[in-house]
Amino acid sequence: MIKWISNLISSPQIEDNTANMKKFLIVGLGNIGAEYVNTRHNIGFKIVDFFAKKEGINFETVKLGALAEYKFKGRTLLLLKPNTYMNLSGKAVQYWMDKEKIPLENILIITDDLNLSFGTIRIRQKGSDGGHNGLKNINLVLNTQNYARFRFGISDEFKKGKQVDYVLGDWDDTEKTALPERLEVASEIIKSFGTAGLENTMTAFNGK
Repeated sequence: MIKWISNLISSPQIEDNTANMKKFLIVGLGNIGAEYVNTRHNIGFKIVDFFAKKEGINFETVKLGALAEYKFKGRTLLLLKPNTYMNLSGKAVQYWMDKEKIPLENILIITDDLNLSFGTIRIRQKGSDGGHNGLKNINLVLNTQNYARFRFGISDEFKKGKQVDYVLGDWDDTEKTALPERLEVASEIIKSFGTAGLENTMTAFNGK
């Protein structure tokens, strides 16, 4: 009996499951193309790009996106920038979840939010798409809303009928000045999610 238990504990299947629980998929949402690089809608891309530069890791072109790998305290964080355009983000998320065998609870989606003032951070473990097309497609493809999301406020300072222009527009000068500090905080959130867990990360950073 003891031998059987010992063999079970050290079996490759259990070791694989343990390894998968220490692997995280961090998805920054955005649109590919030079015209979108500095737009408000691309804050997801900007955050993971900032994190990668800060930690000295590089993105590589892969199927359905660009991927960077970061190892820290026994964890592996895979940073993904889907190349499917915002409206089809779920396809890339599902593919890399399946390929890397990453459980749903180890996924963090980073996105912009019009309903939050600029730079405001809101981390939740589930929720509706809030009218965001990227989240809407992820919900559809994964068939669930129960995954962590990190919303970065871009405010709603636009005139009636100008929402698309605003979201796909560049940051104003005041926002550009404030962005570096906000990106530093966002980087800390990514690292915290992978090491301290979602609940602790929510407690430490929501409203910060």
